[in-house]
Amino acid sequence: MTEVHFYHLQRQPLERALPQLVEKCLERGWRCVIQAASDERVDALDALLWTYTDDSFLPHGNEREAEAADMPVVLAVSDANPNEAQVRFFVDGAVIEEVRVYERTIHLFDGNDPDAVEAARLRWKEAQVAGFAVTYWQQDEAGRWQKKA
Repeated sequence: MTEVHFYHLQRQPLERALPQLVEKCLERGWRCVIQAASDERVDALDALLWTYTDDSFLPHGNEREAEAADMPVVLAVSDANPNEAQVRFFVDGAVIEEVRVYERTIHLFDGNDPDAVEAARLRWKEAQVAGFAVTYWQQDEAGRWQKKA
């Protein structure tokens, strides 16, 4: 059964939290798709994943590239799964209809944006009604993710 995770970003911006979570997925041998709401955001995430630290990068591609199927991480705006990912990240309120093909979906939302919080609540309710295992994560004072439900 697909696990649906919600990460409430309050202490770190998406640009710090996303690479860390993707690294954890890759350590487990999972392929990932990161879905954003626009091509411009995909381009910004593309630059981020190459430069988020001085000594590392996350190997990735864009769904528009011919090599996307070979990449461990693919950035997308569509509902495609070109690399047969086990995990799908949703940022900026992006969603797809069918998530059952994934082992895990991860919604990252800005806890300082009331509209993003409300959208996450709606997605949470939809996931519960659909019978998914739903989990909520929030950062503690030290910035570590704590499972809340």
